[in-house]
Amino acid sequence: MSNISVSENKQLHLPKNLIKVLILSVVLLGISILASLAFGSRVIGWNELMDGLFHPEVQTHGANVVRQRVARTVFSLMCGAALGVSGALMQSVTRNPIADPSILGVNTGAALFVVCGIAFFNIGSASHYIWFALVGAILTAIFVFGIGSMGSGGATPLKLVLAGAATSAALSSLVMAVMIPRSSVMDEFRFWQVGSVGAGDWNSVSLFIPFLLMGIIIAIATSPALNALALGDEAATGLGVRTGTLRLIAAFGGVILCGAATALAGPIGFIGLLATHVIRLLIGPDLRYVIPLSALAGAVILTISDVFGRIVGSPGELEVGVVTAFIGAPILILITMKAKMRAL
Repeated sequence: MSNISVSENKQLHLPKNLIKVLILSVVLLGISILASLAFGSRVIGWNELMDGLFHPEVQTHGANVVRQRVARTVFSLMCGAALGVSGALMQSVTRNPIADPSILGVNTGAALFVVCGIAFFNIGSASHYIWFALVGAILTAIFVFGIGSMGSGGATPLKLVLAGAATSAALSSLVMAVMIPRSSVMDEFRFWQVGSVGAGDWNSVSLFIPFLLMGIIIAIATSPALNALALGDEAATGLGVRTGTLRLIAAFGGVILCGAATALAGPIGFIGLLATHVIRLLIGPDLRYVIPLSALAGAVILTISDVFGRIVGSPGELEVGVVTAFIGAPILILITMKAKMRAL
């Protein structure tokens, strides 16, 4: 994809705040993990938390609750990391600072295929959801990029956002058209549609791992060439980057991450947008560092949002998809008002 020499790569210095941001991210990650294990319908004390994590012989109620929450916490971290990296890839491929799987319609495409699978193929397990959601996400991404590339100027940031918004609206109508006449489908689908990590278990984690690893490997492998792409297609081509191939591979990685997370947790929006914007603001645009730190930031944001939903909704819980939408929508409006619609 790129013939950029080693000497040219060495000229890219470490971001000024990298170490500070990395330490802060790791500290926040640890806090979010402990909070996820401690808070819920029952608040767990420190001694019970330690017993649940490190003393399997202790069988108190609190210790067992902690053990049950471990899978949910791991699943939440994985979903957040996947959505954070997916957002970084989507923004880089489209050169659009507000690109996000939910904004580009990828989540809605995954949702449409899941509801069709429930309605017409009687699917009902995570192992089935994941394949239907991936197909829907991939086809939607191809469609949006195709529509956004039409006309003069190719795939501009504004055209891609408009194509994504129009596609998302159309697919949402199709979802309702399939679901409303079928009450059983509506009952099963509506809990998934809100977006939640509450159903996360070790089976979901094991299903997710291959897709998470594949997407992150693609993201890391393409990050140097994506840095060149940020200079513009002509400059990237001059540096030896095959821009069409690069966009295809990087977009595939982003869609795999988003599709798998959406299949298992439902359509959770704004995580990729928030995580990537925070990291870019703190360390700059170098994707070799933005991508791994976006994974950490996404994991922290989603897990803290899940904890917040449990605290606010106690003794029940407020689904994390509602929390992220409540936080993310105003921030998106603020970004749109202050940022110019231009390439990164």
